[in-house]
This record gives sequence, C-alpha cells and structure tokens, in this order.
Amino acid sequence: MADNPSFIEVQKSLAGIGYPASKDDLVKYAQQHGAEEGIVQALQAMPDREYDGPSGVSKEITKTS
Repeated sequence: MADNPSFIEVQKSLAGIGYPASKDDLVKYAQQHGAEEGIVQALQAMPDREYDGPSGVSKEITKTS
C-alpha cells in the first residue's frame, strides 16, 4: 500500500466539516468534496467510531499505515 496521506492533505479534504463526526460522515464528506482516492481509502481504514476533531482523525490515519 502507498504511504498514507499527510495531515495537511487530509485536513484540506475535510475543511468545513463539523465535529464530532462519524467515520462514515468523514468518508462521505471527503468523497463529496473531491478528495483523492488515497485520502478516502485512509479514512475508510479508520476504526468505525465518532471523532471529536482533526487531531483524532490524523492520529488514526498515521496508525493505519
């Protein structure tokens, strides 16, 4: 698998989303806002739970490598 997207890439794709947000909400938002496939895949690989903010999302994405 390719390297995971950077924190900045992910946060650009999720700019404007309201937190807390579920994994499904994050994936749908990224898809609807034209996120690259690697970002969508990284979000889909995260545990299915609610995320309180960008730092929680970034922690999970860095773990899923």
